[in-house]
Amino acid sequence: MEGGSLWHEFETDLPAADVWEVYGGLALGQLVPQLLPQVLSKVELVEGDGGAGTVLLVTFPPAGASEPRSYKEKFNVVDDEKYIKEAETVEGGFLDLGFRKYVVRFEVVGKEDGTSVIRSTVEYEVDIEHAKNASLVSTEAVASIAEAITKHIKEQKKSPEQTPE
Repeated sequence: MEGGSLWHEFETDLPAADVWEVYGGLALGQLVPQLLPQVLSKVELVEGDGGAGTVLLVTFPPAGASEPRSYKEKFNVVDDEKYIKEAETVEGGFLDLGFRKYVVRFEVVGKEDGTSVIRSTVEYEVDIEHAKNASLVSTEAVASIAEAITKHIKEQKKSPEQTPE
């Protein structure tokens, strides 16, 4: 068994509460396919209300993506006080590539000056015979998401009376 973790930090000039409003619930899954269709094409609610125990079916875009096409993830932790969400792949995705565990943790860390940092961590364990697949683990998607969501929140703050099409 081989394992590891990768992390990415994205500094925002937004208050942590504003960022968590999107990251903490189901809004993230609704926004990512709209803002970044090249990262995820669809996120569907299988069960739950956005809290711990929620299960999502996540589908990758058809163009250029290799198998597997989708995966199910379960929110193990949704902490509205510490602003931490942890989602574990429970079916498909990296599990089909010999991974025993694949967990993404989002943490929104508020800073004293009213800004925040989105810290995204990917933790994984992979069977030794599939160890070469560990090179597929990347923070590229979570980095793109942090940037796009931050931009989206800023645009929403500028024009609160406008609703997205």
